[in-house]
Amino acid sequence: MSAARPRLALTSGEPAGIGPDLCVLLARRLAGTDWGCDITCLADENLLHARASQLGLTLPTSPHFHIEHLPVAAPVTAGQLDARNAPYVLALLDRALQGCRSGQFAGMVTAPVQKSLINEAGIAFTGHTEYLAEACGGLQPVMLLACETLKVALATTHLPLSAVSAAITPAGLDQTLRIIDADLRRLWRIAQPRIAVCGLNPHAGESGHLGREEIDVIAPAIARAQAAGIAASGPWPADTIFVPQRLTQHDVVLAMFHDQGLPTLKYAGFGNAVNVTLGLPVLRTSVDHGTALDLAGTGRADAGSLEAAVRLAAQLA
Repeated sequence: MSAARPRLALTSGEPAGIGPDLCVLLARRLAGTDWGCDITCLADENLLHARASQLGLTLPTSPHFHIEHLPVAAPVTAGQLDARNAPYVLALLDRALQGCRSGQFAGMVTAPVQKSLINEAGIAFTGHTEYLAEACGGLQPVMLLACETLKVALATTHLPLSAVSAAITPAGLDQTLRIIDADLRRLWRIAQPRIAVCGLNPHAGESGHLGREEIDVIAPAIARAQAAGIAASGPWPADTIFVPQRLTQHDVVLAMFHDQGLPTLKYAGFGNAVNVTLGLPVLRTSVDHGTALDLAGTGRADAGSLEAAVRLAAQLA
């Protein structure tokens, strides 16, 4: 594999969702074009052909798009979940990770999965980010979503809101800030990443009147990061840090929880935003949306985010 021409693994995700649709659409976009990378799509090849037929399309051949056939466990109907295929979804991730760690792939791009189905199949699963981090030895990952105008990282990911405060710890924030700083330098080549750190509470705690997390945990972590040479600032109130004038002064915003930062990111770039997992020994990008079961097989799925994820992975690789 040439460093100038990376080969990426593409997992096709939940087979009943729009993942197979997106893979078909991506293969068609790649036919006759060159995005500077080669793709190995990990999928049931028969499923991709069947979904293409359902969409009234054909699955084209391309020198830059290869299918590695991994068979589903049970027949697939678009839009109808089947727990028997939950292990298949995880097998796609395992194969992609194995290929990345062996050097066969320069990175992986993941189509969406249905978290609830995997859990209903008796497999504990909170998301791609956590699954890959655990498979890499229990590392702490950092979820970052990026679009053309904004990057948002998360201090916590898929947790109930009632559990967020306890999950924001001094050690966790210290590590998160180190990872963001290191990976924005390594992947995006930003010489001194400027990190805007959100507070947890309204008005960043209002000097302790609306909560003490900012005083007791977040501000001290920012001070330690600054002492280590990391350009972190805050805690910023989340309702004012996302104004355009403030964003021009920062390279990334670190939100304290999922729905503090991602609604703004998705408003700014939905359909073209990319999910990047920081802190792993492998490169992983993904789409910014879910399985959209109601759109599977209808022809109404949009492959814009998957294309953006592939193009960013090729660039970062």
